[in-house]
Amino acid sequence: MDTAEHSKLGQLPDEMFTIIQAASNGFGPRLGRLALPGRKPIDTPHHLGITSRGVVPHITQDNFARSTSISGVYVGLEDFIEKAPSQTPPLYKFKPPDASSPLRRFIALPEQTLLVLGARRSPPLAAPSANPNTNETVAVSTAVGFRTLRAEDYAEAVGGLGADIVVGLGDIPFGRALGSKRMEKATDRTIQWMQDHVTLRRHGDEHTVQAKLFAPLLPVSCANQQFYIDCLTQDLASDVSGLAVYDLASLEDLPDSLAHLPRLGFAEPSSPHEILRHVARGIDMLTIPFVIAATDAGIALDFAFPTPASMANTHGHDAPLPLGIDMWNIAHAADLSPLSKGCTCYTCTSHHRAYLQHLLAAKEMLGWVLLQIHNHHVIDLFFAGVRRSIAEGVFEQEVERFGQVYDSRLPEKTGQGPRIRGYQYKSEGPGEAKKNKSPFTMLDDGKEKLADSTLPSADADAGELEAKGFAEKEVQS
Repeated sequence: MDTAEHSKLGQLPDEMFTIIQAASNGFGPRLGRLALPGRKPIDTPHHLGITSRGVVPHITQDNFARSTSISGVYVGLEDFIEKAPSQTPPLYKFKPPDASSPLRRFIALPEQTLLVLGARRSPPLAAPSANPNTNETVAVSTAVGFRTLRAEDYAEAVGGLGADIVVGLGDIPFGRALGSKRMEKATDRTIQWMQDHVTLRRHGDEHTVQAKLFAPLLPVSCANQQFYIDCLTQDLASDVSGLAVYDLASLEDLPDSLAHLPRLGFAEPSSPHEILRHVARGIDMLTIPFVIAATDAGIALDFAFPTPASMANTHGHDAPLPLGIDMWNIAHAADLSPLSKGCTCYTCTSHHRAYLQHLLAAKEMLGWVLLQIHNHHVIDLFFAGVRRSIAEGVFEQEVERFGQVYDSRLPEKTGQGPRIRGYQYKSEGPGEAKKNKSPFTMLDDGKEKLADSTLPSADADAGELEAKGFAEKEVQS
């Protein structure tokens, strides 16, 4: 970005979020614009790129800036605090010489990209029952296993990392439903943590630019967390700039006093159809784990919204079209066509299916790099089409047509993706199968020969050694 453009971004108005078009009741699909000083404005609905240890998986930051149009990313603090609290994490020690954002410089994120920071990554691993949340802490999954993060430590840390948006700490039981007693406890904890966080911000340096604070909504209806909702609308109204939504049930009875705030969705839609359902309920920004999962599985996303009229007419009564292309399929080994017809991403304009299939078969990391670039381009175009359909007033009709043309699920994984790291899955206990296949295997009948062979006993004589192939008896003349 040149100096003149960066200067213009720095002169954006103080109003962070503007609703351009919305349903009369405020809870249907809506158009908006998210604009913060120094960052490129984001037209909503849109998505945030999901990161692992600060970067979008498979994409280095130079490729991020050159070959993608990702306008904002979500970062989980748990990726950086495996040494806490016994040791100060390197991120906390890092102080850029130009007094800019420590987190942004630490992960080398481009200046114009929106930076959203939360406690847990997306999608988070559910904490084992032995590591539950408490009144003062939440369980986080680090590179060395589950640890506890104190609410006050989180509030203090995020205040000095220079993110654009910070998601407040909530007692969200990932992977578990909230029972009546647990719901009451979660409400009390979240109220206390948010109040303490706001108090710390109010007593901070008045000359320091603070991140916008998004309040987490518990994954239940507003009626079931009414005391917390009252706290947000009364005590914390001037300090909360947006909402973090973990379940669409939270929007069913959202009060009008909170309807104007931007909504960041963490409900993890599993398909484009699910994305459309979330947009229809008024979500403005989403994290979409299935994009990363598709890349890891070797699947090139291949769908469009709105559905082209010719495609809709052709497949009105036929089998639904797949949402992606399995690039492991040997049928692509001699196919010189792009991943998606007419796609203008770097991958499709510079390479072809045969090359991608070869890279995956050879386990070359470039294969997943190119897939990641393509898949994020597809999802960018998808959201551009969503916004266009809302503006033209045909969103509901296009959603119906999309559901008729495309399959409801992504293709099944058929190949072996990149190695799975420990922080990407939860261990099920002793005896579970290995997540990664061994890179070395025995050839031909090696396993059978090894199974048939037995080591001789310690007191074996020469004849036994010769019989088992361990020696040859010398014949004396």
